[in-house]
Amino acid sequence: MTVGSTPTSLRPSGPRVLTLGVDLAAAARKTAAAVLEWGDGGARLVHLALDVSDEEIVRLFGSADMTGIDCPVGWPDAFLPFLAGHLAAEPHPVLDHDGIEGRRLLAYRDTDRFITARTGLIPLSVSADRLAHPAMRCAVIQAKIALEHGPQARDGSGRLAEVYPAASLKSWGLLARGYKGRGSAETQRLAGILDGLQQAAPWLDLAGFEDRLAGSDDMFDALIASLTARAVGLGTTIRPDAGHARAARTEGWIHLPAAGLGVLAGIP
Repeated sequence: MTVGSTPTSLRPSGPRVLTLGVDLAAAARKTAAAVLEWGDGGARLVHLALDVSDEEIVRLFGSADMTGIDCPVGWPDAFLPFLAGHLAAEPHPVLDHDGIEGRRLLAYRDTDRFITARTGLIPLSVSADRLAHPAMRCAVIQAKIALEHGPQARDGSGRLAEVYPAASLKSWGLLARGYKGRGSAETQRLAGILDGLQQAAPWLDLAGFEDRLAGSDDMFDALIASLTARAVGLGTTIRPDAGHARAARTEGWIHLPAAGLGVLAGIP
């Protein structure tokens, strides 16, 4: 369901920049996309959609300068050898992960542990939790993007970056929990977070989409993903250092904003 017209060409003339945010679900239903147009010291929401297909994501990616996707773009490095050992009935690759600590290496990536240490938030496990189905779809979308636009590095050094809206919100000093769901408490909390975002970023023009954003945590997360994509494009997120770089290239890397919201619009 599109809630707003899609421009014939999303790339504006002149120096303006477009960022795409995607809140990815296992299927098109509940997948949301948000496109922000940046320029003149601010940003305007020019496209907001729900129930977004793979093809639409790939099309929007092609028109955006940077895309932030709320979904793991890879699996833990330890996971494949573990599965291969189990499939081949080779005990040692499996026994390497005996015990709860060993299994944590199968469940969580290097970037997941980094985010937890930095923010206190615990990302869902891509291999052992509800993210597995969306991550499979994400892998297919990455392959489709590679065919049309070239492969994108999993560490976010290209035009596609993994983001985590709750962590972005927390880094910007906004409430990051308790807004998921359709209950009255969740709806009120989401409306409050949206209001807080608008107060913290008065330069952000939501173009009349406020009610839709306040009524859908999926579309709201897509907006936060698009804002985070801007931070990635500006180089104001935490990048993997030497100790995390190798894993980031294969497992993926969650980009956490390292500066305030104002920096996104060029405000010190």
